[in-house]
Amino acid sequence: MNTELNMAEFDRQFLKDGVEYLAGVDEAGRGPLAGAVFAAAVILPNGFYMEEINDSKKLTEKKREALFPIIQERALAYAIASVDERVIDEINILNATMLAMRQAIEGLSIKPDMILVDGNQNRTLPEPNLCVKGGDAKSQSIAAASILAKVARDRYCKEVLAGIYPEYGFDKHKGYGSKEHCEVLRRLGPSPVHRMTFLTKILAKDAE
Repeated sequence: MNTELNMAEFDRQFLKDGVEYLAGVDEAGRGPLAGAVFAAAVILPNGFYMEEINDSKKLTEKKREALFPIIQERALAYAIASVDERVIDEINILNATMLAMRQAIEGLSIKPDMILVDGNQNRTLPEPNLCVKGGDAKSQSIAAASILAKVARDRYCKEVLAGIYPEYGFDKHKGYGSKEHCEVLRRLGPSPVHRMTFLTKILAKDAE
């Protein structure tokens, strides 16, 4: 597998031996202290390439928002799934992330012949698949999925969580453990959407 190729060429090397539909899969929201983890799966047209589509973490929020409808329009198929904080606490974040990824793949209107998964975990995901470490910066398909997942989760934080729990500032920190977020947690305690298994150290420290 040649990792020195550009994103379009990287994906193109898998379009052989009966592989017509290649799906990229990525997640957003593994690290936050609150809210759901999101995942997206995207099948792009063979040969499709947009230089602007890159790892979502390297793009501004404005750029991600601009690319979101373009990816939706140009993709042959896409799906976005999420697993909430209650399930995260019950089965742990890794298993919840795998569940969200699997639901996104299963939600595609076209069954992929091959799946590229960002990272180094692929257990429980449909076969055939391949883990690609740093895949959101190597594969156009994974990068597109990373943008869909990130934008969907950010909107959920700003439009849903911030609307229900405005005092927690979810529209600003998106649930991540910022200084401001931790200060609010210490003052108000956890909300119903906080991941209690993520707060053990914070709450234990405050109890000392």
